[in-house]
Parts: sequence; C-alpha cells; structure tokens
Amino acid sequence: MATGTQTTDRPPTSLATATDAPRVEAAAAAHAAEWDAFVAAHPHATGYHEWAWRGVFERSFGHGSEYLVARRGGQIDAVLPLVEVRSWIFGHFLTSLPFVNYGGVLARSPESARALVDAATALSRTRGCRHVELRHVGRQFESLPVRGHKVTMHLALATGMWERLDRKVRNQIRKAEKSDLTVEEGGADLLDAFYQVFARNMRDLGTPVYARNFFAQVLAAFPDRARLVVVRRKGDPIAAGLSYHSGTTVEVPWASSLREWNSLCPNHLLYWSVIEAAVARDAQILDFGRSTPNAGTYNFKSQWGAQPVPLHWEYAGLSGDVIPDHGPTNPKFRVAVAVWKRCPLWLANTVGPRIVRAIP
Repeated sequence: MATGTQTTDRPPTSLATATDAPRVEAAAAAHAAEWDAFVAAHPHATGYHEWAWRGVFERSFGHGSEYLVARRGGQIDAVLPLVEVRSWIFGHFLTSLPFVNYGGVLARSPESARALVDAATALSRTRGCRHVELRHVGRQFESLPVRGHKVTMHLALATGMWERLDRKVRNQIRKAEKSDLTVEEGGADLLDAFYQVFARNMRDLGTPVYARNFFAQVLAAFPDRARLVVVRRKGDPIAAGLSYHSGTTVEVPWASSLREWNSLCPNHLLYWSVIEAAVARDAQILDFGRSTPNAGTYNFKSQWGAQPVPLHWEYAGLSGDVIPDHGPTNPKFRVAVAVWKRCPLWLANTVGPRIVRAIP
C-alpha cells in the first residue's frame, strides 16, 4: 500500500481483453492471504481493506459480513468488503465500511469495479436491504448518488516538523509541557486509561460510546500498527487517542480529551507525540480523520497545516432519490443528543455500546 488512503477518482483503465469478463464470488477465510496480497499491492488501498478488519467488525458488533472478489483469469482483479448492518434506527443495509472512515471498491479495472457494485446491489436486494453504502475517497462511480458532506485532513510529514508548525501551535505544545503533562505510548496496557477518557468525552458530546471490546479487538488484530497514546496530569489520564499505521500513513481515527483541562492544551501534546512517532517510522502522511468542513475539529486540524481531502460516499440500490443521512446532524438525533449529555456516565457506558452498533 502506497498511502493508506484512496486517492483515485475512478477505477484504473483495464489492461485485460474484452472477453476476459470478471467473475464475482464471495471470499472465504481460505482466501485471506490472497485477499491481503491484492490489497498490499494496490496503490489506493486503505488499511481497512485488510482481511483482519472482518473479524474486528464481527466480534465487536455482531454484524454479518460478505467479502466479494472479482476474478479475471483466475486472479483477483477487485475486492469489496461489505458489512451487513441491521439498525433499528436506520434500517437494514450493506456498507463498506461501517464505523471507520474508508472502504469501498478496490479494483484494477473498471469492468471488475462495476461487476462488484452490481453484485453488491443484487445481494442487497436478495437480503432485503435498503441500499449499499460505499465509503470512497475519490469519486469512483459517476452514475451513483453521492454525499460529499465530509473531508479527511492530511498533514504531510517530514523531518524538521517542529519548525514547520505554526507558532501558535508550538506555543500550545510548550504550554502543555510546562504544565507537567506527560505522554505514554503503548498497547493494551493503556486501554483502561484510553477508554476512561474516550467514554466520558463521548457522553459529554451526546454520542453513544463504542464498547471497550471494540478497541481491544483492534489492538489485538494489529498489535504492531495500532497504538494508544495517553496524556496524563498528575497520573490521571486527561487526553487519549488511538493511532493506526497503514502503509506510509498514520491515522488517528479516535481521540478525546476532557474539556475541563482544555486550557492546558493536552490535545496538542497528544498530536505532537503522534507526529514525532510517525516521522520516526518514516510515515509520509498524518491522517487526522474525517471532519465536517469549518466545524470545531476541522479548525483544530487546520491549525497544524493539515489540508482537506474531500470524501465521497456513493450509494447503490437506492429505491428513491433521497440519500441516507446516518450522521449526528440528522434531525432525529437532536433531542437524543441533548438527553444523552445529561446521562450518568455509568449508564451511558452500559447502554451506549448497544446503541452505537446501530449507528455506523
């Protein structure tokens, strides 16, 4: 994998003959090594395309999955990982991929890419699903309805990053250091501290929290590439994040801090620690994760010099013209968010994981 995130606008031009029609089939566990070899060699693959994520989704959320491959001449020419979500909030649908930022079709030829979308659409109808959601970076299928409501934020990495940072950002990092905040990096040994911060911050935002087991599964599946970073004040965790290394990209898909300590800038120390570790690993891009343009998290990421990369979530098999909205800006969430912010933390941590599995 060259970058860890898709950047193509469309499937590449096919080099196969017109008579070499793609054949779509469901991949089984016996195909895992072949699947991962295809993903590793594809320049636009993301870490989430890897086979191991299938087990993470199934064990963490209980959703079934179908991983499709298109073959030409007996060789894999395209892959599409799909997770079947049965949501009491949003209905029944297939998505690639839920709970993470990327997924969708990964193809060597437009013929195989189209064959996978057609197969996924037929599968969704057979199973009574409402649609298929494909979380692409670049636009891949111009004929499909698309939502462009999110961007991801990329920061180019190189040696000498400190001098490249905005002076205000450097001052905030220094403030955190002068406030005697400390940073730890580790794996499952830091999970309790990470989850303590993450769960409380999600409650304060009015968002149901993932189960602790989800992060345990991620760390177990990628012990050398998924790392936890915890910022402490007098031993107590006040900010924490999970970084995920894929190809030449390090992503921070989940991070939180406790708002009462925001004046000490723990988030700045957290991300600076991630940047230093990423540069040491020769990473080329820090992916801050997806944001809504001009929202608070978008502005935080922008101050580091991160640049927006538009995301394109494409939809197949829709019965009408209305594109699904599963995000917290959906009006049906407004009252629930306000109520959830007042929920006792113990209750939020107990009930939240049961709810969030229905909000991919």
